[in-house]
Amino acid sequence: MIETTLHILDASWGVLVEAGPYLLFGFFVAGLLKGFVPDKYMARHLGKKSVGSIFKAAIVGVPLPLCSCGVLPTALGLRKQGASKGATTAFMISTPETGVDSMAVTYALIDPIMTVIRPVAASITAVFAGVLVNAFPDKEEPLPMAHIAAPVTGCGSGGCGCSGDQCDVPAASGVVARFRVGMQYAFGEMIADIGRWLLIGVVIAGIISAIVPADALDQYVGTGFLSYLVMLVVALPLYVCATASTPIAASLLLKGLSPGAALVFLLAGPATNGATITVMLKTLGKRAAGMYVVSIVVCSLALAWATDMLYSALGLDITAVVGEVSEILPHWVGVSSAVITLVLVGWSCIRRHNHNHDHDHAQTH
Repeated sequence: MIETTLHILDASWGVLVEAGPYLLFGFFVAGLLKGFVPDKYMARHLGKKSVGSIFKAAIVGVPLPLCSCGVLPTALGLRKQGASKGATTAFMISTPETGVDSMAVTYALIDPIMTVIRPVAASITAVFAGVLVNAFPDKEEPLPMAHIAAPVTGCGSGGCGCSGDQCDVPAASGVVARFRVGMQYAFGEMIADIGRWLLIGVVIAGIISAIVPADALDQYVGTGFLSYLVMLVVALPLYVCATASTPIAASLLLKGLSPGAALVFLLAGPATNGATITVMLKTLGKRAAGMYVVSIVVCSLALAWATDMLYSALGLDITAVVGEVSEILPHWVGVSSAVITLVLVGWSCIRRHNHNHDHDHAQTH
């Protein structure tokens, strides 16, 4: 038992060392986006009920590092500011499925091809869903937006995200002020929101690496459409952010999962959970929520098949290249980044605990 535990910890540490530098770089870029790209700029371009606005929403959502929890208040803010149902739906799919942080970790733990496939697949799924939602509008009106509170499931102390004027940097702010706000967001609020989930994903990856036999997935899950369905069943109800899902997918790939089946997990896992579906039912209507789920299922399966065909056509064995990119950097860089990541996550947990304690203490008085 002790030997197995040590093996899991060693494997988990290895995953964190490989991902650490790219993870921190992803957070840094996320902070730049937050500091220098105003929220109002996005909302202004998403209001029209057209394919163009849907496409813009999908593209805008790709680099944003928000989980499926964090995207909800942001998407609701866009909806309140006039974004169409289709554009809102597209944004709610492309944003949690990928982001600059998760793309950086995908590059580190899997390979450059999947790093490109992932945002492209997220964009295709988002546009497909948005077009469907606008093409088949609900007959009944959903509940008024004003009566719906933004959910906070699984969020950090800073909430799940923000929208509108609530989080915008004032237009008059200088470069230094914008940079500071962006970095505070990235290494404060973002770390608080996804840090725990990231570490959980790393530990799960370590468990898979240490316990699951090398040929287990080939033997029991197989390949092709069956493996896609298995991953879909696993991913749909699972709450996992895009960044945390990456080390899990990388470990599964090393155990024999096909690139297409891994893509199903990477797309469906971050985009679907109970909170997201509930909010969509209340704000966009039953039909839009149904189109949302159907689009993710259909596109995940179709894109999985296309991905496997691409790897096969290129003659690539993904198990031979997973994680190779990380070897470009010196080992000490990975170790330092892993330590910094652990310190940031630990500090965010302490701050959240103190915040909750102070809040409870204030309520008792």
